[in-house]
Formats: sequence, structure tokens, C-alpha cells
Amino acid sequence: MVEPAEPSALPGASASASASGLLGASHIRELATRLGIRPTKQWGQNFVVDANTVRRIVRVAGVGPDDSVIEVGPGLGSLTLALLPVVGHVTAVEIDPTLAAALPETVAGLAARHTDRLSVVAADALKVTELPGPPPTAVVANLPYNVSVPVVLHLLEHFPTIERVLVMVQLEVAERLAAPPGSRTYGVPSVKAAWYAAVSLAGTVPRSVFWPVPNVDSGLVSLIRRDPPPTTATREEVFGCVDAAFAQRRKTLRAALAGWAGSAALAEEYLRAAGVDPSARGEQLGVAEFAAIAAARAG
Repeated sequence: MVEPAEPSALPGASASASASGLLGASHIRELATRLGIRPTKQWGQNFVVDANTVRRIVRVAGVGPDDSVIEVGPGLGSLTLALLPVVGHVTAVEIDPTLAAALPETVAGLAARHTDRLSVVAADALKVTELPGPPPTAVVANLPYNVSVPVVLHLLEHFPTIERVLVMVQLEVAERLAAPPGSRTYGVPSVKAAWYAAVSLAGTVPRSVFWPVPNVDSGLVSLIRRDPPPTTATREEVFGCVDAAFAQRRKTLRAALAGWAGSAALAEEYLRAAGVDPSARGEQLGVAEFAAIAAARAG
């Protein structure tokens, strides 16, 4: 059950933010002005200004009181405030030191009874391998467009307790992550994400819910953790095969994997051992087939 929001104690808080406990467009601009924040392209900062959107993200994520959630790039706190009444704990990882320092104050003003559920880590999410608080069970985030795929893969690799992920990313990236073999958008991100999880597109988000308004729409991507395909190859060996196959995606696998295998003849040998047609292309294979090819090479 979601508890009622605390009345706002932030200077200049808008009436809409006070009533809902969430940040609206005017309140976000007020906060940004007070903090001297100007959204930067360097860190891919586009802040969500629509309360219904953050409610929807939390609902689609399916998180609850037993979940410890990693939120990457909390910004001014829009999604954080929607998560805190619902989940057991939120660890917010923020690269911008000004925003990281301001987030606890925002939460104290709008959701004071939930401050003990929040930990803020001022760091680059791509370099984080340990976090305070309980082991994370989920990732729920509005990810910066420029690092969205690397962040998702990094967190899944380094935090094996993560059971599910719901992230908002650029729509093109969302479609790429969720693409099945054989589709136009299927590629390296699709295969690597599939190593860790069952991936699906969970909805689209219009650009109008952000400030500043980006040039593209966004998508919600759901990843549900599953075991990787059985293989004697390591993850690094499988990912090396994937990278090689898509580096020259127009070529047959026999040709594309020649450098990776040592020669075209060896590439064909490994492909046949894995039960894969050497004349196929990388975009036709699922993660299990790449795992089988890598295992054949590994011996």
C-alpha cells in the first residue's frame, strides 16, 4: 500500500508537487534554477517532468516492498520519489555531484518518511562494482541515451542478484535491445542482453515528457534475468565471437569470423561443429548458437 506523500518542505515548491509528492514541470525547473543546473549533453541529462510517466515506470517494473532497486541517473528525483513509497530500498547512482548532493534534500522535503530507504552514490555507474545497502534485486531507471546499453550490461554482469530491469532509453536503443534474430534491428546489444535475460519492449514514451525535450522518443525495456545458455565457453569468449560476427555483418559467418578463428577454414570448422551453416550471417543466430560456436573454438 502506498503511503500518503509528505507535504513539501522545499523552498518554492509548487502546489502540484506538494499534493502528489512527485515533481511536475514547474517544480523541476524551480529546482534546477535553485541548484544552478543546466542539463548537459555530456551526461545525457533529460529530466522527466510528467508524474504519470514515473508512476507508469514503477508499475511496469513490477517492483514492491521486498525489492532493493538501483536507479542510475536519478537527476532531480522524479523517478526516485515514485519508487520510494513502493520499494524497500533505492540506491541512486548519480555522476553529477551537484545532483547527487541535492537528492537527499529533495526527498526529505517531499517524502520525509521514506528518507531511510534512500542511499545516494556519487559515481559513474559504469565503474561501480559494489554498492551500499541490501543486495540489489532490480534496476529501474531513466538512462542517459549515450551510455544506456553499457550500463545495463555492466550492472547485470557485476550484480548477479539483480532479477529484473526496467529502463527507459532512446526508442531506437530499446528496439535494438529487444530485437529477435533475423530482424532489421538485431545486433550486438540484442545478443549480449539475451545472454543475461529475456528481453522485451514494454512500451513507448513520447519526447514531450522530458525537459529539455530530446529529438527522439523513448522506449521502456524489460529484462528478466535467466541463466545463460549452457556452454563450455566463458562469457568473454562468447561476446568476442558476437563482436566479430557483427563487425562485418554483411559477410557470411565463415568470412566474418575468419580473423577471430584464425582463418576462414578454421571458422568453417567451428561453425560446422556448432551445427551452424557457414554461409549464414550473424543476424540470423541466437545467443545459444554463438555460445556453441565459441565453445567449439575453445575446445
